[in-house]
Amino acid sequence: MSSTFSNWLGPTPLTRRKALWGMALVAPNVLGLMFFFGIPVLMAFFTSFQKWNALRPPQFIGIDNFTRLVDDPAFRQAFLNTLKLLALIVPAEVILALAVAAMLNQPLRGRGLYRMIYFLPVVTSTVAASIVWSSVFQPRYGVLSALLAPFGLGETRWLVEPGLVLIPIAVVAIWQRLGFDMVLFLAGLQTIPLELYEAARIDGANRWQRFLHVTLPLLSPTTFLVVVLAIISGFQIFDQVYVMTLRIVPGGVGGSATTLSYYLYRRAFTFSEYGYASAIALVLFLVILVVTLFQLRVQRFWVYYEAGDA
Repeated sequence: MSSTFSNWLGPTPLTRRKALWGMALVAPNVLGLMFFFGIPVLMAFFTSFQKWNALRPPQFIGIDNFTRLVDDPAFRQAFLNTLKLLALIVPAEVILALAVAAMLNQPLRGRGLYRMIYFLPVVTSTVAASIVWSSVFQPRYGVLSALLAPFGLGETRWLVEPGLVLIPIAVVAIWQRLGFDMVLFLAGLQTIPLELYEAARIDGANRWQRFLHVTLPLLSPTTFLVVVLAIISGFQIFDQVYVMTLRIVPGGVGGSATTLSYYLYRRAFTFSEYGYASAIALVLFLVILVVTLFQLRVQRFWVYYEAGDA
């Protein structure tokens, strides 16, 4: 082992042995990540500059796939649909998860059971959940129709109407991610020192003021993480769209429910345009990267860290 590498691992033999053991333990995960994610990402990058249908040899066409995206109205509509879904999902997901976490952070009887119930949708199959929710949104025999019948909305065609079809998809996405976000918020709530609440109570702050001036500022790092993950997940929505619209009109009437991920799938596996689909995947990756970097950039204006945590 060279002296430079030894110095990099640590100043003493003990620290070097610990570093080597740590590298050996994480090596299987790192290798698996490189094999199952790194190599496909590189292949998608090179394929995005080619015309390839998986049958004939790939043909290099430069940036033609990307220039085609600019003039593709279906791509623009898919991008707009994805943004609409994000506008529906992210605020509702964050607010509901925070509300549930705050409620289940109280000393309630059976609190562990309630937490488990809220977390169950996270481990539920997305396909199975989407099928069940599709029956809920059925216009004539669905549960929602029975509930809305007294208001004259009993036979609303949620899964067909272009202006409504994104709502059921957003509901399923929120329902499935609520438990995961709740766990993150619970972890953040339990790190807030109780002394701060006691001091605020002594100063005369009511429950709402304690939540507004103590809980929210100290919970801002967790909120930031939840928002970032919710946006990334929203950009990748596919299963709900595929299952809930396939049996009626794939991708919604006139493409009204087609998201970027679903459009990518159709270009690749329906039309065998793997080069064009790879270009869409690369654009989706860049959009998520830019949004994440922007959020990391602006977090210093609203994310509060306690002294020593930054």
